[in-house]
Amino acid sequence: MKMPNRDLLVLLKNEFMSQKAIDHEVECLNDILLIAESDEQFCVAHELVDRNRITSRPGKILKAIRYTELRPFRFLINKN
Repeated sequence: MKMPNRDLLVLLKNEFMSQKAIDHEVECLNDILLIAESDEQFCVAHELVDRNRITSRPGKILKAIRYTELRPFRFLINKN
């Protein structure tokens, strides 16, 4: 699996953790973030609203966000 290039700030309660334990924690955090930031989860959390319809179809949502700006009268709504 490709590891993402990101900076994480990890605050530890225990100052006596070994470097191996810290690396394990960071690896677990990266695994969680990879799942949470996936296209599938993005589509689950959003709806695409047009003037006349609302869609939750992943293909349409991903196609709409491929560009920097949405087309006129299209809105991306977060379900949360």
